[in-house]
Amino acid sequence: MLGARAISTVPGVGYQLSAQSDGDAAADTKPSLPPPLPLPARPSLAVLPFANLTGDAGNEYLVDGIVTDLIGSLSRISGIFVIAATSSFAFKGRAVDLADVGRDLGVRYVLEGSIQRAGETLRISVQLVEAETSHTIWNQKFSGPVAEIFELQDRITEEVTGALEPTLIFAEARRSQDTPTDNMAAYDLCLRATTHILRMPKIDNFRQAIALLDQAVALDPNYTMARAWKCRAYLMARGGRYITMDEMRRIEAEAKALLADHRGDPIALSFAAIAYSYFIKDKHPVALAVRQAKAMAPNSGLVLQCAGWVLSYVEAYEEAIDCFERTIRFDPLGHSTGYCRSGMGICLMLSGRTDEAVRSLELGYADTPEFASALFPLMNAYHVLGRMDEARTLAKKVMQMVPDYTISGNLETQPYQTPAQRAFIFAHSQGLGLPP
Repeated sequence: MLGARAISTVPGVGYQLSAQSDGDAAADTKPSLPPPLPLPARPSLAVLPFANLTGDAGNEYLVDGIVTDLIGSLSRISGIFVIAATSSFAFKGRAVDLADVGRDLGVRYVLEGSIQRAGETLRISVQLVEAETSHTIWNQKFSGPVAEIFELQDRITEEVTGALEPTLIFAEARRSQDTPTDNMAAYDLCLRATTHILRMPKIDNFRQAIALLDQAVALDPNYTMARAWKCRAYLMARGGRYITMDEMRRIEAEAKALLADHRGDPIALSFAAIAYSYFIKDKHPVALAVRQAKAMAPNSGLVLQCAGWVLSYVEAYEEAIDCFERTIRFDPLGHSTGYCRSGMGICLMLSGRTDEAVRSLELGYADTPEFASALFPLMNAYHVLGRMDEARTLAKKVMQMVPDYTISGNLETQPYQTPAQRAFIFAHSQGLGLPP
């Protein structure tokens, strides 16, 4: 007899029949698993990658982009805990049991679906499932022209919200009065670019992303998210030291303009704020901006991650740590975790909790070894603890990754600019063989 686990979900593909029956499942011996993440007090949800049933593998980015945008819309609803896209997409193409997904991500519900395309018409099929029991709570089909994709996303968001918590006010789920762009070619280009930006291990990814976003902005100069993702791309490239500070300055005017006119989009506001923080000594105006973005989108991992970094620049270390911890909870399997552990480590180190800082920084560096900004603080933390051999080993790696590195140059171009922060970085960069 087929058991409850006879049908496996393969996110981004569909379903597959498992070879085991109920008896087999009972006899199965699984390795011991870590304890499940605790369920949040409010309704909790993971949106798995949708199956691409368009018949064209070239539409994969479109399907993934629609799901990512849907996650972003749901993340803005204060009453729902939504796992970030990078963690949800960690399951793409893998045969999974929904109970395991719920356990691994710490959520009660899973949204899965598929997308078909006939010419310029999309059909989106979605179902909301209770992860532990695989019980379908709600399912629906949505159809419409590709040009109306934003309206389709809004309808799905509102109906998922209604199925999860009928008392939620639907007004929280409505989209802004302005659609992201009326130019679908610009939207398509922006979707292609984000795949290069979310994790940027090579300079080629940065160059390709900027080329695509420049095309998108040329088609629609008022496309806020395309401009915001340019800020994000430059920030990521600078964090990895793939570009110089002079190259980073190419985005200064754009970031400043977006801070003044972000059209009520918290992600755009956050991306603009963290990018602009690199160009001003007094970071308090951008700290105010990220706090505003947090209030607008309290469940967005992207917003919280940006807020954590900016708040650390103004010495709001405990608030920043909270942002990083919440980002990791929203995105436990995604690329954000390493960056957040590095950010937490810096906050711990600068607030005098060096032993905790080293543990966090070591985890961050192990997860993102290509991220030069994770290397510098770990080197400083080792120096604080008197672990000189390890500090000098990392100093050599610094020079390999950033051959033109100098202590004075780093002090002038890194975003930690308060007197206490500068004094700390200077004191714990000396004596390691680094150029002055």
